[in-house]
Amino acid sequence: MSKAMAALEAIKAKDDLMITPDEAAPVLGVDAHSIRLQAKEDPHKLGFRVSRIGSRTLIPRLPFISWVEGASA
Repeated sequence: MSKAMAALEAIKAKDDLMITPDEAAPVLGVDAHSIRLQAKEDPHKLGFRVSRIGSRTLIPRLPFISWVEGASA
């Protein structure tokens, strides 16, 4: 199993409503800081929803999973 698939399976196994860029980054094969910067500068370019709370970036877990699985189909 690839690192990306293992990271996605770990996200699926969680019960949390939100995930962090640190959790999403391995699934996407990018640096977590890149996700944070894009979420701040132009979140629509990410392709998935993000929430900015103060300086924190959070990603809704279930929509992220749906987006990733839809993108890989």
